[in-house]
Amino acid sequence: MVHSVLEALNVRVVGSGEKILVLGHGFGTNQSAWQRILPFFLQDYKVILYDLVFAGSVNPDYFDFQRYTTLDAYVDDLLHILDTLGISSCAYVGHSVSAMIGILASIRRPELFSKLILIGASPRFLNDKDYHGGFEQEEIEKVFSAIEANYDAWVNGFAPLAVGADVPAAVQEYSRTLFNMRPDIASFVSRQLFISDIRGVLGLVKVPCCIIQTAKDVAVPTSVATYLKNHLGGRTTVHMLNVEGHLPHLSAPALLAQELRRALSQ
Repeated sequence: MVHSVLEALNVRVVGSGEKILVLGHGFGTNQSAWQRILPFFLQDYKVILYDLVFAGSVNPDYFDFQRYTTLDAYVDDLLHILDTLGISSCAYVGHSVSAMIGILASIRRPELFSKLILIGASPRFLNDKDYHGGFEQEEIEKVFSAIEANYDAWVNGFAPLAVGADVPAAVQEYSRTLFNMRPDIASFVSRQLFISDIRGVLGLVKVPCCIIQTAKDVAVPTSVATYLKNHLGGRTTVHMLNVEGHLPHLSAPALLAQELRRALSQ
């Protein structure tokens, strides 16, 4: 392993404010996904950015297929970063899988997080009895087959669907970071994400949460935001963004930044 997790995961601390803000990215992106959001926060916050170990910007040799079989290993990485930086309290913004990582980290160390802001969050993607996650098992299997059969073709089809909105620059950016992932890692991680289910621990969250959900997201039905609000243990609010897509930080950054500032001030 490299001398430090901070180096391996490209940890950066930027901004001149007193308060600490952590930004966690989702599947298929890296910390560059926040580049249009950052300018709104650099004056008031010290912002911590890092790459999840599966990101294409991280040396693929650091991805341990034995270790990263559950979200807990990603939680370990996040907590290790915060401890190494000497952070005692922070606000945390997590997109997609990082929303789940934040939830689990706050259960383990509630004193470390003053607030969780969860963008496009889903505790389970698969439908279940009395739960609509958005996907049936057969649909998921088709996704895995497509990734494994021809990764480039899958990215070219998936990126516009995920971005959702008609923002070519966002599609181009998301495609770029997806293409940078090693296909075997992308396939492995997508399988792990689609079988993960953290519904059973949501009630253990004691930190205030704000859920930000777009009006139409191919990965997360709006009903999931309501489910989270009803099942998270902490005081929880939901803000619906009147835009489409799973990646509002790429497709509607100014609007999302405004919502984030509002959520952080509450």
